[in-house]
Amino acid sequence: MTQYFLSFVLAGLLAFSGLFTSPAWAVSTSPAALPGLQGLFAGSPPEVIGLQDGQLAPCPDSPNCVVSQGADLDHEIAPIAYAGDRETAREALLKVLSVVPNTTVVEQRDDYIRTESASKLMGFVDDAEFYLPAEENLIQVRSAARLGESDLGVNRRRLEQIRLALADLGI
Repeated sequence: MTQYFLSFVLAGLLAFSGLFTSPAWAVSTSPAALPGLQGLFAGSPPEVIGLQDGQLAPCPDSPNCVVSQGADLDHEIAPIAYAGDRETAREALLKVLSVVPNTTVVEQRDDYIRTESASKLMGFVDDAEFYLPAEENLIQVRSAARLGESDLGVNRRRLEQIRLALADLGI
């Protein structure tokens, strides 16, 4: 009993300290590994999300976010370049997103897609956004953890994996 209690307290402390904000090894399409915790650490969708005058929201000061538009060096990530037309790129992006573990598309328009990805272990949720401006052959990206201070680089790695998957598809 004491060992279980200490494990639970340690998991809680690690979660609230940000050490387990969506670690890469915890992302999966299967249900939470710790029954009863799924959704407990999901957090609420951010208030500042979506496009504002053709721009994705800036990242907060915490290191659990990356964005391709107007970011400082710590939060900067390159947009995803593509050849061809926007609709083909959008369809390929949706195809890739459909196989990203534990990820759900929650909003989609001709020029914008938003997803939510949950970690397997504790159910932490990250919000990712993809903006396809009509005048550029780029997909502007943003991904951020809802809770915690650090995401151990998970949001950056997820976007880079999406970039590689699109390249493999010839986009």
